[in-house]
Order: sequence, then structure tokens, then C-alpha cells
Amino acid sequence: MPTPQNIFLVGFMASGKTRVGKELSRLTGLLFVDADDEIVARSGKPIHQIFQDSGEAAFRSLERSVIRDLCSGTGKIIAAGGGAFVDPDNRGRMLAGGRVFHLSARPETIHRRIIEPSTLPSAPVSRGERTGGTGEPMRPLLAGGDPMARIRSLLADRAGAYAEAHQTIETDHLTPEQVARRIMELCQLITTGSGGGPMDDPDLAAMVRHSGGSYPVIAGWGVQHGLGERLAALGVKSPAYIITDSKVMRPYGRRVQRSLHRSGIDAHCFIIPQGEPSKSFQLAQAIYDWLLERKAERGQAIIAVGGGVVGDLAGFVAATFLRGVPFIQVPTSMAAMVDASIGGKVAVNLPQAKNMVGAFYQPQGVFADVQVLSTLGKRELSEGWAEAIKHGFILDAGLVDVFEEHAEALMAVEPQITTEVIRRSMAIKADVVSRDERETLGIRIQLNYGHTIGHALESSTEYGRFLHGEGVSIGMMGAARIAVEMGLMPEAVLDRQRRLLERFNLPVRAADVSVDSVMQAMSLDKKVAGGSNRWVLLEDVGKAVVRNDVPAGLVAATVRELID
Repeated sequence: MPTPQNIFLVGFMASGKTRVGKELSRLTGLLFVDADDEIVARSGKPIHQIFQDSGEAAFRSLERSVIRDLCSGTGKIIAAGGGAFVDPDNRGRMLAGGRVFHLSARPETIHRRIIEPSTLPSAPVSRGERTGGTGEPMRPLLAGGDPMARIRSLLADRAGAYAEAHQTIETDHLTPEQVARRIMELCQLITTGSGGGPMDDPDLAAMVRHSGGSYPVIAGWGVQHGLGERLAALGVKSPAYIITDSKVMRPYGRRVQRSLHRSGIDAHCFIIPQGEPSKSFQLAQAIYDWLLERKAERGQAIIAVGGGVVGDLAGFVAATFLRGVPFIQVPTSMAAMVDASIGGKVAVNLPQAKNMVGAFYQPQGVFADVQVLSTLGKRELSEGWAEAIKHGFILDAGLVDVFEEHAEALMAVEPQITTEVIRRSMAIKADVVSRDERETLGIRIQLNYGHTIGHALESSTEYGRFLHGEGVSIGMMGAARIAVEMGLMPEAVLDRQRRLLERFNLPVRAADVSVDSVMQAMSLDKKVAGGSNRWVLLEDVGKAVVRNDVPAGLVAATVRELID
């Protein structure tokens, strides 16, 4: 498919720009960018804070700069703030730089969506979409007076500008996917049946875009049985080298091996001991020796079949053996599916701290068989859900609603809802890493919510007491307590988070852990900058911020409260 023009989505608050943009990105593999998120990343402030500190003129100047940069190049999906298209300079650039689609909705629909955000069809929500085009938080829009009258007035003021868009699509009674597919038709981007590529895969959750290209993230029920055919279509050559662990080898390592053999790909297996201690230089050296014995070549793939430990170790070996060989992720744990397998972070541990030696090395594809989760123990299942719940609290308030409504079905791994939620969580991770591949823009670091304390708990107990998701769960509670004490978010959000984690049988505190050991481990955290931890905190459900001004005394008091 030739690279298309940029696609611009404009329209009023709650018209669905971000949700449609993310769905369109999932269906086409094109990079999605939210202009308001770019403004926040550049300024280091929420949009309403820019207005408060510098005024609307400063915000509009920054917005024009962002729109100008986004209009360069091709092949992007760009959601603009509600007021951006009203500005003549922005409007001219967008109209000249691609296809502009005005997503419209009736005032009554907008009002309902603002009051009941869950009535918007499911997809991740950006800060821009929740704050509206004026940069004002959603709540002031409803405070006092007649919000419906204000919505009607703003729509009338902007009608002339919106009318200049190339196409208007009414979203009142359409899902994001329906709107996205309509845009694909109008842009002649429909690919179904055109050649069997990854974007035609019915199990496609997302496409990850990175500096070296792109790759599919697949999630479906029973995916492992046909994995050989998928990997052959992806260009995997014979032989391939499977790295798995002692628990996953039977049945999943063998299943993948047999599937590869059926597609004409010979596969050899290296089995590591289960658990975090396996992410070591000693085991990496053993795998190097094994590959050399088999005369492995640069074009032959390493396939990680297992959880995050297997994926991290196998990816580290793939990144460094012969200066890089093809790498495939076949995650079998919940945490690996929704988080660790996506985005190219690979590493081994040092005794002092987790993931201290590693690289950014993207896989050629991620293939998750959701059916595998039905065989996990309750503890392993729970710790995996922690990462997906984290995604909701930092970026997608609607996903938190889904977890609250379907907790029992998700813990029972009911196929339809489990597959839907995993794909949705994977899409969140894929979108974030596509926009900030190497964690340089301040976007990807949001994924570390709960990890500052969580990683410290893991390393200070020698990786033997807490599963990763359990550490993250406790760390999320610590970060939430810090946010409350700093006045960033109400205590009700902390209470809501605690209740949800407990429903998934996740720990919210730890006992009999050395405070000094945890504090020492936190000082070695990779997110330290200028001697201070960069903390991912919440302002609200679905709205994360990064702060480096958390008082040391508050951190110490929070850690003591968590692990007394």
C-alpha cells in the first residue's frame, strides 16, 4: 500500500477524534498523533495549566507550532484540538497537508458524552480529548450556567471553520470502528482481501510504528496452533531458535515448535529455569554458546515463548548476538501480552537492580494466544491483570470501567471479553511506544506507573517474593498515596484503585520488607534524573503526569506505610 496523505481529524469536544484516530491507526498501521498530547509533551504542563500560567495566546502559539510540524511528511493520522481548526493558519496547513475529516455530533450527544464518558465507544482517550479544544478542563465546562447553551454557542461559532473540512462524518450513532472504516473507504485505504498482510489479520490488535519500520501485535483465541503459517508469511526462515522456560516448554514451547515444523521451519529449543533470576549474564552466555554450537546465522530468528523473563532475556540475546538477529515475541503470560512483549525493551538484571543492562530492540511481531491464560494459576493471572489495570488508570478511564464491570468474567478468562480487553490494553501500549519509542519525549515513561516502588520491592527481595505485577500493584498504591498527599488527585481515586486491585486479588501493601533496602533500590531506578526519581502520578483516572519534585520525606513516609 503506498504511503497515503496525512489524515486530520477535527471537531468539537467529545466528537470522538482521539478514539476514531486510534481505531484508524489500529486498522491501517499508520502512526496516530494527538496534537494536544504533543503540546503537553513539549510544554511539560497539562493544557489547562498552560492557560492558567501563560494565557490563551501562548497556548495558541504553541499549538500553531505543533500543527506546523505535524503537517510535514505523510502517512500520519492527526487529531487536532477542538479549536485548532478555527485558526486560519492551522486550517490552511491542514487543508494543504492532507485530508481533513470533521467529526460532528449533535449538541445532545456531546452533552451526554461529557456527562457520561462511558457512553463514548471504547478506545483509549487522550488528554486533549478529555480537556476539549479550548484547553479548559471538562468540569469547568459544566460548572454553573447552562452547559447545553454553551455547547450550542461554541458549535455555532465554529461551524464556518468546520464547514471547510474536506468531509464531515456524523458520529452520533456510529462506533469508532465504523467511523474509521468510513474514512478508510474515502481515502481508499481498505485492505481486506488485498494480499493477506498483517493488517488483514482478524486478530490484529495494533501495529507498532518505530524508527526501523513497523510490526503487528496479534491477539486471539488459539493463535499458537497456526503460528507457523503466520511466521512463514512474516518471512521467518528455517531454522529458528525457540527460547522458553521449564514451565512453559510443555505444552506451549512444543506446540509452537510443532506449528513451525508444519510450515517447513525447523526449530530448536533452549529451556531456561523459570523465574526472574534467569535474566542474567550467565544464562545469556549459555544461550550464545548454544547458538554458536548450532552455527546460527544473522537471518535466523530467535522466538521467545513465555512470560516477561523469557522475552527480556531472549530479546537481549537477539539484540546482541551477531549484532542483531530477527526476534519474535510469543507471550504466554498476561503481563507479557499486554506490556512486556510490546515496545522493544529487552534486558538482563544486575544483583543490585532490575533491567539495568539492556537495549531497545524491536521484535518483528507479537503473537499472543489468549486461550493460554485459561491454564494460568490464579496468582499468575492476577499479577498479569495488574499491568492492564495500570494502562486504564494512566490513559484510559473507560478501560477502568470495563474492569469494574467485568472483573469476575476476566478472572474466569471468558473468551470474548478477555480477548477484547487484552487487545485494547495492547493497543494502548502500542500507541504509546509508537509515539515515544526510546522514552525521550516524556510519553512512554507514563507506562512506569507503579514501577518505581514495584521494581524496588522485587530487587530488594532478590526477585523471589513478589511477582512483577504484585510489585506494580503495591507501587501503584504508593504512587496514588503520594498524589493524594501532594494535592494532585482526590482520595476517592485512590480508594477506587484499591478496590479494583483487591477485586483482582492483588496486594496493596507488603509486610516484613526492609525500608532501607527498598529506598536503596529506588535510588538505582533507571528513571532517576539529576539525582531525583521521576514519579508517574495521577491527576485523575486516565490522566497521568510525570513529576520530579516529590519530597524525599513523603517518599520515605509512603514506603514505610506500605511495608510496615
